Amino acid sequence: MASPVETPLQRMELLIGEDNIIKLKQASVLIVGVGGVGSYAAEALARSGIGKLILVDGDTVAPSNLNRQIHATFATIGQSKTKVMKKRIESYRNDCEVITQDLFYNATKNEEVFKEPVDFVVDAIDTMSSKLALIQYCLQHNIPFISSMGMANRMDPTCVTICDLMKTSYDPVAKIMRSLVRKHHIKGKIPVVWSSEQPTVQTKVIYEDGITRKQKDATGQFAFCTIRCRFSNCFLCHKTTIKKVTRLF
Repeated sequence: MASPVETPLQRMELLIGEDNIIKLKQASVLIVGVGGVGSYAAEALARSGIGKLILVDGDTVAPSNLNRQIHATFATIGQSKTKVMKKRIESYRNDCEVITQDLFYNATKNEEVFKEPVDFVVDAIDTMSSKLALIQYCLQHNIPFISSMGMANRMDPTCVTICDLMKTSYDPVAKIMRSLVRKHHIKGKIPVVWSSEQPTVQTKVIYEDGITRKQKDATGQFAFCTIRCRFSNCFLCHKTTIKKVTRLF
């Protein structure tokens, strides 16, 4: 008797069922920011069977990305993050459409970024004003989303969780976002992935004259894998009939 033919998603199908696999294959997810958080979210969603991924980021792979971004290798340094992520996904998925947009998102880019219909948005942006603009657009257009808060200067992946933005604490990024949301009178629930761990205080600053927050903060690998699991689980719960999928990854 011939052995049954293995398929890439057969283990996933055993877990969530054939009907839910079909739903995932028909789904489209927009990921804005393809760095330490976004690259892992893209990886997890692609390997879970998502049919279309739209990747938005204007940055290129840098040497400092090698410790925490899944598309970063010596061979990809200097290349577009969205393009190398697309190439990586296509190396193990031949049935996932990957659309890339090499641009830095802000409120003026909404028409371009959202020209394709999407079922879900992953906000993995570093810039606060752009993060706010994306959240506001999703709320105004009733697009389900999840937003990543800060992970710099943290080590404990067990502290990573999901809740509404207004219920967060000990997170400098979330604190800024809460203030901006109140200032701009933004209404609606804002689901976020964040860490309840209190960030450590750095005694040494990397790139003293760095112009962005991430150039001055220490970031490590430990919590990024946990964040991408939370992102992926959030979408899978939203899109399928599965109520809790925390054991998927």
